[in-house]
Amino acid sequence: MNHFSPTQEQKFRLISIPISHFCEKARWALTKLQVPYVEEPHMPPFHSFATGRVGGKTTPVLVTKKEVFTDSTEILKYLDKIAPANAKLYPTDPELRRQVEELENLFDEQLGPAIRLWGYFGVMNDQKLMRRNWCHNAPFVEQALFPIVFPFMRKLACQKLNINPESAAQAHEQIKSIFEKVSELLADGRNYLVGDKFSAADLTFAALAAGAVSPPEHPMKKPVETLPTKMVSEIKQFQATPAGAYVLRLYRELRRENYSGS
Repeated sequence: MNHFSPTQEQKFRLISIPISHFCEKARWALTKLQVPYVEEPHMPPFHSFATGRVGGKTTPVLVTKKEVFTDSTEILKYLDKIAPANAKLYPTDPELRRQVEELENLFDEQLGPAIRLWGYFGVMNDQKLMRRNWCHNAPFVEQALFPIVFPFMRKLACQKLNINPESAAQAHEQIKSIFEKVSELLADGRNYLVGDKFSAADLTFAALAAGAVSPPEHPMKKPVETLPTKMVSEIKQFQATPAGAYVLRLYRELRRENYSGS
């Protein structure tokens, strides 16, 4: 049974870069809460035209009938407000909520950027792979322009994100450090990171960490074998950790497309 029953005209719009793990965070929340939405996928740099028209800059952007939310955490907190009591992403207990928000902030501010830098460093020079990542379900004209804009966008991304061997190595260490922290939390046998229910902390960690673990149930799933050898080796190492196994379990058990957003 759906938690929400709006008409077609009331469907939310999710402006995204499909490969973005922050967009996956918003997408998973919408799906979990069974909120009808239409995803509007774009490839860089064309996403900025779509987000700019509604007052945003980066993706994801959620457009509702009355408001626009331009940050993944803003989106989760809005969805939490309109969710029924039995489907909340944030605990009502103040201390548990503080713990959830603290972890969510850690993952947003440190894990997310580290995964993005490490991931792009691994695949940025593979134009075929980047085309598949960036052009997935994007408008035809954007896909047609990929060969023209990609060299410029690759250079711009490397400069903006400071992508180089040294920064990628540092990002890899940052990912390992956060995975170790999560593994320590899970060491007592708990089912979820905070309390006894799935929360924004679990969703955020799984969505942002997915790029380092490559769960088969991910909407942007791709054969691990198509990735560079070094990256495949590192993904397998992350999968072998308790934190990595946790991400795989959450995707396997909870990441279900109960409501299709397309």
